[in-house]
Amino acid sequence: MTALADLPLIASGKVREMYDLDDRLLMVASDRISTYDVVHPTPIPDKGRVLTGLSVFWFERTRDIVANHLISAIDGVPDEVRGRALVVKKLAMLPVECVARGYITGSGWSEYQRAGSVCGIALPAGLRESERLSQPIFTPTTKADVGHDEAIDFDRAAELVGDDALAEELRQVTIAVYRRASEHARERGIILADTKFELGLSTDGVLTLADEVITPDSSRFWPADGYEPGRSQPSFDKQPVRDWAAGTGWDKKPPAPAIPGDVVAQTSARYIESYERITGEPFEAWLERTGAVA
Repeated sequence: MTALADLPLIASGKVREMYDLDDRLLMVASDRISTYDVVHPTPIPDKGRVLTGLSVFWFERTRDIVANHLISAIDGVPDEVRGRALVVKKLAMLPVECVARGYITGSGWSEYQRAGSVCGIALPAGLRESERLSQPIFTPTTKADVGHDEAIDFDRAAELVGDDALAEELRQVTIAVYRRASEHARERGIILADTKFELGLSTDGVLTLADEVITPDSSRFWPADGYEPGRSQPSFDKQPVRDWAAGTGWDKKPPAPAIPGDVVAQTSARYIESYERITGEPFEAWLERTGAVA
């Protein structure tokens, strides 16, 4: 956990801590990393700063599509967490994860093989793994307190948020933000295969984008120059940790094993590369702008 003893800690997850700032929140991204929903004892240097910097990049570039919860990455951020923390608005969070898929992969590929559809959306026969869809689709999930999120269809999402019109707004916003981000990423040599968002309502009822946005932890980034449908793709995320963990013989139960130094270095480099390729600036520029200690 991040040590901010003078602030009230109100939530701690696998990666983030949330601190109370009266009418605002301080959201801090750690360098923790997990596989199989278990956190490893070894941090990945600069991972939290990459997640934070990329989120700010996307918040700024999608605010014309949907409001977001960002107040500042500088003002009000304690010195010891600069570069990895944001001061954000408090929201009434909605009980669904909003997932956009532009390619058929991951759990969507598994469901398609079984049922020919994803979250109730029928897809053409004969699609190959990792193939691009003719149009991006909205495939929401539940937010599980324990275990894995559950894929749901649009009608179930509308039931959970309690309003058909709000569910439709979620769908439209999710697809619009995905389209904007995927076009930009493709110009930078990265395919944004899918991504997930969390949204909430402000005190005056405005739909607001929150948490992290289009990072290697919340998305699948594939190198465009090596893309080939019909197989799984390499990605800009914790793939080196996943590959290493799969070969250790670990039973996927706590406690997770420590990660070797070479795997840590490879993973950190991938996260930093994702920041630099997407933003078009050196990672050090983010550290300098926020006053982070290198």
